[in-house]
Amino acid sequence: MTRLLVGLGLVFVVVAAQTVFTIGEWEQGMVVQFGNPKRIIQEPGLYFKLPGIQNLVRFEKRVLTTDARAAEYITLDKKRVLVDHVSRWRIQDPLQYYRRVRDQIRAVARLDDIIAARLRQEIATHNFLDLIREKREEIMATVTKATRETAKTFGIEVNDVRIKRLDLPDEVQASVFARMRAERERIAKRYRAEGEEQAQQLRAVADREREVILATAYETSEKLKGGGDAEATGIYANAFGKDAEFYAFTRRLQAYEKILSSDTTLVLNSNSELLEYLQSPGTARGSSQ
Repeated sequence: MTRLLVGLGLVFVVVAAQTVFTIGEWEQGMVVQFGNPKRIIQEPGLYFKLPGIQNLVRFEKRVLTTDARAAEYITLDKKRVLVDHVSRWRIQDPLQYYRRVRDQIRAVARLDDIIAARLRQEIATHNFLDLIREKREEIMATVTKATRETAKTFGIEVNDVRIKRLDLPDEVQASVFARMRAERERIAKRYRAEGEEQAQQLRAVADREREVILATAYETSEKLKGGGDAEATGIYANAFGKDAEFYAFTRRLQAYEKILSSDTTLVLNSNSELLEYLQSPGTARGSSQ
């Protein structure tokens, strides 16, 4: 009896597990009988289905994000660009979605194909600079609108499509960088040449000003030196005129001081004027030699 009850309990649990199911707030479901959709459930709660003959297919109700791989496109001015896009979408019509794409893997692949085709068509009508400047938002708005219209037939609502990254192919990048480097070097050479020309002009002006300053300083120094010499000569003449003997005497002493020292030996004539004050200071002549 106990085994019978246990067996009946297990059967009841299995049947209940195949009959009762719940739908969360983040999802929606579809009851399928022998491959044919029977019921769409979009509200959360507890539901029932026929065990064994009906299956439950769950779909996301939340906004999904698709991050596609980079693909190469050709612009209007024949530039090759690598573009990878990102899209945000949700399942709007589960029945249409189930009939056209079945699951999320096929839906993502189909959506990527649609966006890539629209991107290729739109990029081909714009120049490369339009993609990286002010027309980029306009281009993406056009792609989003066209993709949204096409995706409706698959039960998908596209919220937004954006270019995640836009690059040049590696070989094109190398040539672009080479041209940029050559252009920068040309500009640098021009700046260096202009700087050298300005430096030479500044050096020429500085050299000219230096020569003028030196000439003016030399002229001023010569004038000051001449004035000083004239003033000294006047002082000497005035002093000589007042007392010629004393002037001659002081000059002779200055000569003795410069000539005579402890290690100096002089051989002079006895009547030399140099010995005049040493022999007879009182009879010295008044001339200063």
